[in-house]
Amino acid sequence: MNDNQSGGGYLAIWTITEKPRDYPNCFVARKHVATAGASRPTPELIISTDLEKLREEMRRRGLVLIPREPGDDPVIVESWL
Repeated sequence: MNDNQSGGGYLAIWTITEKPRDYPNCFVARKHVATAGASRPTPELIISTDLEKLREEMRRRGLVLIPREPGDDPVIVESWL
């Protein structure tokens, strides 16, 4: 079972950000859960100074890269489902 198949009726989305306000010297992968009509961050996160290490961790979890959209917040690097 991968990160998105919890049986709890939600979709897990990991968003990688560069230098967010709470960790201004790092990349942060933060897990969000999306349910019908809503998305919210969870306390689960991974912090690294190395973007490729975060990407490797997302791949290890069986997740798939979703590139950023032009209208995304500038700190967003990419998301993973």
